Amino acid sequence: MTDFRLEKNIAVLTLNRPEKRNALSPTMINDFISIFMECESNPEVKSIIITGKGKAFSAGADLEYLQQLRNNTVSENDLDSSLITKLILTVYESGKPTIAAVNGPAIAGGCGLATACDFIFADKSSSMFGYSEVRIGFLPAIVSYLLLRRMNEFKARQLLISAEIFGAQRALELGLIDFISDDVIQDSIILAEKLNQNSQESIKQTKNLLRTISSLDHKRSIQMAQKYNVISRTTDEFKSGIDQFLNKK
Repeated sequence: MTDFRLEKNIAVLTLNRPEKRNALSPTMINDFISIFMECESNPEVKSIIITGKGKAFSAGADLEYLQQLRNNTVSENDLDSSLITKLILTVYESGKPTIAAVNGPAIAGGCGLATACDFIFADKSSSMFGYSEVRIGFLPAIVSYLLLRRMNEFKARQLLISAEIFGAQRALELGLIDFISDDVIQDSIILAEKLNQNSQESIKQTKNLLRTISSLDHKRSIQMAQKYNVISRTTDEFKSGIDQFLNKK
């Protein structure tokens, strides 16, 4: 359900369920997480692109899966919510650059998956975005944490309680996405190639640092940044980078 290909140290993960508009089901989520974690541990993979096969990125939850949720017990709902949390955190906590190449509608959970990435490209004509959970009595709870890191609270409120569905230009204005593209895959690969030229260890530590200090007060944030700065100077990549820089002089 998730295709994988490796191209120039770039992993391209494609949600492959086009007949269901790449809707998310427990089976599909588990398959995606498994492949993503293989990429995370593979030293040949320096960056990860996520996209969808066919005309959609991901239309959110699978209808059969929604039917099943109607009869779930509290413990079953807790287990299911844990799986969605694991999906979002697996992408968000990746030590490698992650890029969402949104080739079509990214709705509800599909929009949440894109939001967890470091960069988001949106197809100029076919991408659509929205958190439609409140229409059917759901809470867009898990993704709300990440949404508040892309925009202010009131913009996030408006999106989540209105269940508005909108296109790429509106998404760019809100700060939900980063780029509008005529070819999301090609532009994502170009960006990934640029990112791959940077120190992979520095990228990993920078992402860890930002996740940590975003929840701390200013003094603890600076102290944590100091700690990461010291750690970064012990790596072979740091020493090699300094040598290369000095040799250019």
